[in-house]
Amino acid sequence: MFLKIKNTLEEELFAYLSLANKSYSLNRLSPLLFKNIKEFILRDGKRIRPILFCIGYLGFSKKTPVGLYRCALSLELLHDFLLIHDDIIDKSEQRRGKPAMHTLFNNYFGKNNKYKFTGEDLAIVVGDVIYALALDAFLAVEINFTRKEAALKKLIRATLFTAGGEFIELLLATKALAKITQKDIYKIYDYKTANYTFASPLTMGATLAGANLKQINQLHSYGMLLGRAFQINDDIIGIFKTSKETGKSNLTDLQEAKRTLLVWYAFKHANKEDKISINKIMRNKITRDSDLIKMRRIIIATGALTYAQKQINYLHAKALRQISGLKMQKEYTQALINFSKKILTIDNLSNL
Repeated sequence: MFLKIKNTLEEELFAYLSLANKSYSLNRLSPLLFKNIKEFILRDGKRIRPILFCIGYLGFSKKTPVGLYRCALSLELLHDFLLIHDDIIDKSEQRRGKPAMHTLFNNYFGKNNKYKFTGEDLAIVVGDVIYALALDAFLAVEINFTRKEAALKKLIRATLFTAGGEFIELLLATKALAKITQKDIYKIYDYKTANYTFASPLTMGATLAGANLKQINQLHSYGMLLGRAFQINDDIIGIFKTSKETGKSNLTDLQEAKRTLLVWYAFKHANKEDKISINKIMRNKITRDSDLIKMRRIIIATGALTYAQKQINYLHAKALRQISGLKMQKEYTQALINFSKKILTIDNLSNL
């Protein structure tokens, strides 16, 4: 089911870019602008958000309205917009195994750029253009106006919350590790990941389909719990997997001094010497492989990895309970159950 929806979305994405180019003359406006937008958007991706949007809709309706899949693309385009800005903030040079948007522009103009603007400046503008395209794509669905407006508000809310999550995460990096709580960590996970990756796409689709408030709330709870579990899993992958496997540097989280559940628990349960090491690693302007190796050792020694794995299992089980009695077409409920197991790779966590 997921693969079938994804294939439809891929075709729709290609068609939409062609239409958007004709509608807004993007290539005539700037060939460089359109070339990089097209290259970035069409890169291989999981398309999780638009797929969940479609699942949320199809699970409560037997009819597929005109423009549903194009509307779903709004979430993929929103994701691309956020990734471009996020890579600038994180100073990440890669995205999905290829150059980040700002890297593309910096490479285009060369190291000795004689102009006052940078690749980062241009990428910010490209992100803004893609956000405009996201709103444009959303409007494509032909459906009851009241439902459409309610779903659009959820899209706007997701954007606001994600940006807010980024803001508080940056500020949290200025706070001493000793003063950070698990609640602080989960607040960022909820705003930056859970809401816009899982809860919002599902509830947007369900809202368009006419699901009642109880059903929407159940999907929202499922998405928020699954999102927390997913982010913890992603943190583990970021520390313990290789750059080749993830498509980005596995030094990124440490370089950015991100306050993750792993780092928080490790610091809280570390001895004095290891506490000093963690603080030093998090403060270093340049993070090295030796820092990553040391952090891995501390995370395992303090039981942080085991704790994180248990949290994933707990949150996953709780998420599944939220949809156990959901009055959604059974094939779509089962799809969500299978999906949650797959993305958390629960069976593989013990092998790290």
